[in-house]
Amino acid sequence: MSTPVYELHSDTGNRMFVKRDDLLSFGLGGNKVRIANAFFDDMKEKNCDTMIAYGSTSSNLCRVIANRCAIEQIPCYIICSHSESEASDTVTSNTRLMELLGASMIPCKKNAIAQAVEDTRNRLLGAGRKPYYIYGNKYGTGNEGVAARAYADAYQEIIEAEHTLGITFDYLFHASGTGATQSGLICGHLLHGDAKKIVGISVSRDRKRGSSIIAQGVTSLLAEKGFPREFSLSEEILLEDEYRRGGYGLYDEAILACIQREFRTNSLPLDPVYTGKAFLGMEEYLKKHQIKEKNILFLHTGGTPLFYDCLNRGELTAFGKENLC
Repeated sequence: MSTPVYELHSDTGNRMFVKRDDLLSFGLGGNKVRIANAFFDDMKEKNCDTMIAYGSTSSNLCRVIANRCAIEQIPCYIICSHSESEASDTVTSNTRLMELLGASMIPCKKNAIAQAVEDTRNRLLGAGRKPYYIYGNKYGTGNEGVAARAYADAYQEIIEAEHTLGITFDYLFHASGTGATQSGLICGHLLHGDAKKIVGISVSRDRKRGSSIIAQGVTSLLAEKGFPREFSLSEEILLEDEYRRGGYGLYDEAILACIQREFRTNSLPLDPVYTGKAFLGMEEYLKKHQIKEKNILFLHTGGTPLFYDCLNRGELTAFGKENLC
């Protein structure tokens, strides 16, 4: 499942590389392919027969899970939340794909997620099904270690890329949403005993809440693996929440300009919800902390359908001919 790592054109004063997990060969790619695989393995171990997932209308994870369920003919229920200011029938390319794949969509407000999970689970149990909810209990806790496994395992690919390129990455940046990817990367870093700094650019949660969830994933997985060494979670969890642009799903002209620039400069398709926000946040972080002459790896966590949403809405504009050279 290895994905390419290569150098980008950049004017940050650092050597910039990208790992293209958006090119994973399933369900339009992305980090959620690896994470979904971990959930499906756990589901099978627990002898469950019906999948319950949760996400927003922009959720890449729900898109991938719906795809896997369609292939394996597993009933799939997607609890899809929306904010107070967002219509319950908001449509994105991801929601279109979920519906195309036959997932049952259950809209709810953000303050009613736990109730929606419980109602769905009870309805399925009453029908004789054995439902599996990806996040554990109805409050979304209890399964953090499962999701973290995916990127603890994938970390070996980063080590192999270093050997191939003949360098060592000093920093690894990525979009941090549910916290699963960052939990796994931190575990991989600790298990390998290297000096990398894993920096998550939050696209949703504040630092306190996000760090708590990441900590649960790290401690759960390391306990499972019998990790013997003491470490400081406060030093390992670097979650930056000042680049959220107001919160999940919100973005501004600076993010759109970053998406446009990176596609023109590096043929890198970013999206405004996850990777575009994270890429710009990374650049601002490097500038703020005056980081120069380092080897930086950006983990492209996917979101291709959302790139096209942005394009179809006309938010990416054409450059004049005078700017093409």
